[in-house]
Amino acid sequence: MAKELLLEIGTEEVPAHVMPGTLEDLQEKTAAALKENRLTFDSLRTLGTPRRIALLVTGLEERQPDENRESRGPSAKIAFDAEGKPTKAAIGFARGQSIDPKNLVEKDGYVYAKVHETGKETTELLKEILPGLITGLSFPNTMRWGALDFKFIRPIRWIVALYGEEVIPFEVANVKSGRVSRGHRFLSEGDFSIASAKDYEAACEKAFIVVNPEKRKNLIVEGIHACAKEHGGKAVITGDLLEEVLYLVEYPTALCGSFDEKYLKLPPEAVITPMRDHQRYFPVKDAEGRLLPLFITVRNGGSDSLDIVQHGNERVLRARLEDAQFFFDEDRKKSLEEHREKLKTVVFQQGLGTMYEKTERIAELASHIAALLDTDEKTSRHVKKAALLSKADLTTGMVQEFTELQGIMGRAYAILDGACPEVALAIDEHYKPRFAGDSQPSTLEGRIVSIADKIDTLVGTFSLGKIPTGSEDPFALRRQALGLVNTIIEGGYNLSLRDLVECSLQLYDIKDDAACEKMQGDVADFIRLRLKNVLESIRYDVVEAVLLDVDDIASVKLRAEALADFLQTENATEGLQALTRVHNLAAKADRAEVDATRFVNEAEKALYEAYNDVADSLSAHIGVHDYASAIHSLMSITAPINKFFDDVMVMDKDETIRNNRLGLLNAIDALSRCIADFSKIVTA
Repeated sequence: MAKELLLEIGTEEVPAHVMPGTLEDLQEKTAAALKENRLTFDSLRTLGTPRRIALLVTGLEERQPDENRESRGPSAKIAFDAEGKPTKAAIGFARGQSIDPKNLVEKDGYVYAKVHETGKETTELLKEILPGLITGLSFPNTMRWGALDFKFIRPIRWIVALYGEEVIPFEVANVKSGRVSRGHRFLSEGDFSIASAKDYEAACEKAFIVVNPEKRKNLIVEGIHACAKEHGGKAVITGDLLEEVLYLVEYPTALCGSFDEKYLKLPPEAVITPMRDHQRYFPVKDAEGRLLPLFITVRNGGSDSLDIVQHGNERVLRARLEDAQFFFDEDRKKSLEEHREKLKTVVFQQGLGTMYEKTERIAELASHIAALLDTDEKTSRHVKKAALLSKADLTTGMVQEFTELQGIMGRAYAILDGACPEVALAIDEHYKPRFAGDSQPSTLEGRIVSIADKIDTLVGTFSLGKIPTGSEDPFALRRQALGLVNTIIEGGYNLSLRDLVECSLQLYDIKDDAACEKMQGDVADFIRLRLKNVLESIRYDVVEAVLLDVDDIASVKLRAEALADFLQTENATEGLQALTRVHNLAAKADRAEVDATRFVNEAEKALYEAYNDVADSLSAHIGVHDYASAIHSLMSITAPINKFFDDVMVMDKDETIRNNRLGLLNAIDALSRCIADFSKIVTA
């Protein structure tokens, strides 16, 4: 009869940010282990709180099914000698399969072992599977304790392992499995016993543990909204903070606190950041979106003595806001322009000068980009001003105390200094995306400064030989490059990557031709990998085909989408085959020059005329980035190509005629590669 399985790993408090990945890892490893051991089940889920990592499997069968398997061994010639007796090879193979050599079966020139394996009891298998799951979990950081060599994210204090009502006995890190768990540190009476796996969640709730993360999240959200509504506001709940709080509490209770209204004179972010990022409080706004002098926090406990808890939280936040007020007042004694002067003492990277020099380069590069995009004079002025002030707030006390506010305080201070909204917003937006899942810059000025900043960082860091390898990326270059790619694509800016890198190299005063050319290749390769991420929803061969040329980043996505759509049409295969034949022979050409006077066959003349027509129309379509029409135009050459191959011997004995024909094919191939490398496309 199928039963439920429970595994609970009791620990000291696990860091909140580690829990989601740990639960996912446990779920994946459990599914794989059960499959490997041929154990069928109905459902599998993981649960967890700061002090426990739990696994529940329903409908887990009591034993493995029997298995009949056939394994192939050595060839019959090797397995038996001239007299038909088993050789060492056959004997060794049979021993490995746990059968007698005389039971080997010869078939198709090989020997086979037919083995009937009786299924084992699930309880016996779990004695090996469960400790393996615990020791096999992966963590970003681990620790040892006592005299143990065993490593885990935090010390293990108890283990519950139940299959139905039966304890699965094993030991990990000197902790023996059993049925006893631990309740809430303050609300429960301590340890409690779990009668069976199916009683797990109910038993936890009696001990003031809401072990189901989804249920706990709902309680938190409902509690926060109820508190906010009671005080006439609406709570601002961000996903990252909610997830963190979720794994900080086992029995959540929301409560509302307040702070002095005088702090509302600070920029809203200067209040919200200490509240949310440092104290894990949820801000509250009114119906118009204005910040209220309220906050909501979630207690790991019940509703007793909430007034004392509220007072303690208010006192802590008051100290934080006093700091913010002090730094703000000190910062406002200087303009943002004056703060920028202090950047001359701040090093960007060793060997790359100061942050002041970086802003000078960003301003030059941003002005160059603005000119390429043909922006008006007003926008160009805004771009340059924003670039020069983009890092000025790094020297302010507010940003040095609350680093999350870089760019945000720059925007706030710029507005207070009388800067126009476009400049102020660009100072903030040029940092975007700040983290995975963050939005891209929304304004033209913000995008241009962001592109310039990221190109400068990539080129400068690469010039020092600090190209990310493996998982190491101390300067977050992958994130910055991905942000660069997405910003260019979202803006639809047809900029030359090579031109941007060359401009940046000049600003760094790097003049060595070989070093510059290597830099071009390194940056292009790095961007190519980021484009693969952006295009992950498109079939892989299409992506490989369009990544031939990544100089115009925005066009890569357009070309990929157009090519993917074309491959759905009925004429796609014929066109691809024609272009692939052209590509294969074009590789033998020494040059792409074509002399029309040397054509001797009507088919090659017709192909040359078709090539010229397609070249003109292709150029027009690509000029307006209409790649669907460009591909359609290119495919019009399919029939002349096929006629050419039917009627013409490309590799003619006459070297002049042969080279001219290869040159024509090379020219056609080069033309097609303006869109993609069609030879990369996999056809049925």
